[in-house]
Amino acid sequence: MNKNIIVYDLGVIDYNAALNFQEEKLQEIIDIKRANRNSDSPIRTPNYFLFVEHPPVITLGKSGQEKNLLLPREELEKKKIKFFNTNRGGDITFHGYGQIVGYPIIDLENFYTDINRYLRSLEEIVISTLKFYKISSKRSSGETGVWLEPNSPYSRKICAIGVKTSRWVTMHGFALNVDTDLRYYDYIIPCGIKGKGITSINKEIKKSVSINEVKEKLLQNLKKTFDANLIFSV
Repeated sequence: MNKNIIVYDLGVIDYNAALNFQEEKLQEIIDIKRANRNSDSPIRTPNYFLFVEHPPVITLGKSGQEKNLLLPREELEKKKIKFFNTNRGGDITFHGYGQIVGYPIIDLENFYTDINRYLRSLEEIVISTLKFYKISSKRSSGETGVWLEPNSPYSRKICAIGVKTSRWVTMHGFALNVDTDLRYYDYIIPCGIKGKGITSINKEIKKSVSINEVKEKLLQNLKKTFDANLIFSV
């Protein structure tokens, strides 16, 4: 069992390039797990966590419906917004500048084999981080992600979560709005949920915070939530 998590900060990177990077790391872990089946000296599988920021892109999860995209594809191209069908769970979402995207590529067999617990853990990392900024956030029953004032007329999402697992190895993750241009969300029905808003840290606290500071808080809570050791890749 390996509780080390190797952390990469890839900065601003195209969605497809980040997806390829994730898939390479996931395949590396799966290959080790396969080789370990017939080995007298099994190798411990690594765990990774990626920070990225994407240029404007709308992604549709494997269970999503394209009717939740409110603009024709040609209009997206004119606005320089890319579109991808992707293999994560969930419906439609937006990624863009000012948003912190966290992609854990971890072998859950190093921690626990429970997908529901894993999703709740990702939510907990974000909820704990938002507390630092005196933002009270919660889970919303039946709606994965992190919300403010759920089950009220003012319900609004601050962090979307969508994952994929293969042989207990995870990919994709969470997208936390820090200083995101929320007008992009007018082009979709976020996560396919009608009648609920989208917000960001800066909008809620009415001042600008450092994205690097938010990343530091997220990593502290990643370490705590998974009881892990973080190793920073250079």
